Amino acid sequence: MRQIVLDTETTGLSPDEGHRLVEVGCLEVFNHVPTGNVFHRYMNPERDMPEGAFRVHGLSAEFLRDKPKFAEVVDEFLEFIGDAELVIHNAGFDMTFLNAELKWVGRPPLAAARAVDTLMIARKRFPGAQNSLDALCRRFNIDNSGRVKHGALLDAELLAEVYLELMGGRQPGLVLDAAAAAAAATTVAARETRKRPTPLPSRLSEEERAAHEGFVSTLGAEPLWVKLGG
Repeated sequence: MRQIVLDTETTGLSPDEGHRLVEVGCLEVFNHVPTGNVFHRYMNPERDMPEGAFRVHGLSAEFLRDKPKFAEVVDEFLEFIGDAELVIHNAGFDMTFLNAELKWVGRPPLAAARAVDTLMIARKRFPGAQNSLDALCRRFNIDNSGRVKHGALLDAELLAEVYLELMGGRQPGLVLDAAAAAAAATTVAARETRKRPTPLPSRLSEEERAAHEGFVSTLGAEPLWVKLGG
């Protein structure tokens, strides 16, 4: 099962107020295990950077000025995510911005049903508890010491670990893998011990054997199965 763990950074809280995406980070996972394939882009929002947003992610308008616009990276982004599920913490926020940007460049929106919201999963699993990304990292003993400020790719990497824990952690999968390996080894061993004590007699008649040998002699070269001892 292919999924994309995704996070974004923006200039503010709502595209309806003219705010834009400034960073997208995506991490590919297969059967809940990261593959190492990532998509990460900073983008020029074509506007100023409010002080409040700058304090969150540290991306200044000056830093972003020479970065590509969303329209310049949209094809690469859509190709990377394909038709995979999108694992997002507080998915409504990121999906709203992504779909606003897609609309502004004339592309169809991403279906809401594609999003797996880890915030909703965490709230159901830990009702009443803090379920921010930092809080979940602390709960699952995931090292987030490098998260001084928000960053889309770093947050996607942390979220991939959080999501794995929310889905049950590594241990159940390891147990199942070990059990499957043991069962396979037992099956192979059983097959090896079920050999006939006495080989069955050949079902070829002497006439069939002679005809085969005659045909082989017309080939002009030693057949491969003879060289291999067959």
